[in-house]
Amino acid sequence: MKSKHPIGILGATGAVGQRYIQLLENHPWFEIAWLAASDRSSGKSYAEAVKWRLDTPLPERIARMTVSPAEPPSASNDAPKIIFAALDAAIAREMEPKFANAGCAVVSNSSAYRMAPNVPLVIPEINAEHLHLIEEQPSRRETGGYMVTNPNCSTIGLVMALKPLEERFGIEQIFVTTMQAVSGAGYPGVPSMDILGNVVPYIASEEEKMEAETLKLLGKLEGHAVTPLAARITAHCNRVAVEDGHMESVSIKLKKRATHEELLATWAEFRPLAGQHLPTAPDQPVQWTAQPDRPQPRLDRNRGNGMAVTVGRLRPCGVLDWKFTVLSHNTIRGAAGATILNAELLASLGKLEPGSPATDRGRWSGEPVAAAAHA
Repeated sequence: MKSKHPIGILGATGAVGQRYIQLLENHPWFEIAWLAASDRSSGKSYAEAVKWRLDTPLPERIARMTVSPAEPPSASNDAPKIIFAALDAAIAREMEPKFANAGCAVVSNSSAYRMAPNVPLVIPEINAEHLHLIEEQPSRRETGGYMVTNPNCSTIGLVMALKPLEERFGIEQIFVTTMQAVSGAGYPGVPSMDILGNVVPYIASEEEKMEAETLKLLGKLEGHAVTPLAARITAHCNRVAVEDGHMESVSIKLKKRATHEELLATWAEFRPLAGQHLPTAPDQPVQWTAQPDRPQPRLDRNRGNGMAVTVGRLRPCGVLDWKFTVLSHNTIRGAAGATILNAELLASLGKLEPGSPATDRGRWSGEPVAAAAHA
């Protein structure tokens, strides 16, 4: 790529904001140019404002950057036009439209607008064509700005495993029980006296998010809206004493009969066009592990640099058709990495270019626009 896209981070000092910084260091397409956080951090150097919690050093250039007020670009504010957002939903609901209305591409990890009819909820390997919904946003027509979201951390692993099966066999029913890592609650997360030696069978709004987001992600873009997948789904979400890695026990009922070998082949052959040649995308997005006691968070969460989903323990289900186990890294594939991958897809489609015309509907299949390909 001849020059990198300058990007800004909203919520830069939080857990997901820190992951953005870690994953974007030496990124071939994006360069961090602006950091913003709460009023108590504004004006400080990033090193002073953050409590760095990751296992790689805080990059020196980022440590020296000054944290800016969380305000859209203006004559007095040099915020860039590409914003990665890692905000609490209540704050995001107010702030993200302001940046979109100011002409920014807001690529968000927040849940605030995931289910809005004109906001795409996207996993590049799953439903890249849903990005067309940005053209339905008033800000896109007026300033060129728009909002794109990635799903909940528990939803991503589930949908990655389900998509190949839904395409080939169809899915009628989904039953999922999650065992979710404490890092999914941010920092400081769940108090140690509540989680050590314990399981908490409740995560606020998590079950509702999983159920609604899964059906939207697996749905079809028809005209100006997404028609959700016509399947029944129920989710049970639990917090467990694991640092990173969400595990899920899944049972499904298929529309067409499938053998054990056919299901394994379907996962192995899953190579979606939209996931190819993007810097953060794993070569094989869904990976099978044959060991009877795998996947495990400690052993499998970092497959594909944390961006691959691992599936194991496929066997017949006595209630539905088949059951299996899914594992994904919740703060990489399920959060910061998902946002970055969405931004890479937008860049490959030419939708991050300055002055990208609001009326240009471009190519939404996930196939890169030749003029925007970054070599």
